[in-house]
Amino acid sequence: MPKKPAQTDATPSFEHSHDELEQLVVRMEQGDLSLDDSLQSFERGISLYRECQGALDRAKLRVNQLLDPGAPESAQPFDGDLRDPP
Repeated sequence: MPKKPAQTDATPSFEHSHDELEQLVVRMEQGDLSLDDSLQSFERGISLYRECQGALDRAKLRVNQLLDPGAPESAQPFDGDLRDPP
């Protein structure tokens, strides 16, 4: 399995991006921003959304690789029951 890329300041964590996105949404919903600030906030929000979605896609791929290393694209979802069937 390939090594996980090192976390750098240029690559914010999922949690950081998600928190910033939530705060941005709250500010935008208050309706106190100017048109220019709203557009800048919207652009930043789209960027944060894409970062979060990319992180989720990478996490899903890692889970699928763990579930079925030979064919991660066909891995079945884990049902949470580790016991053998009766």
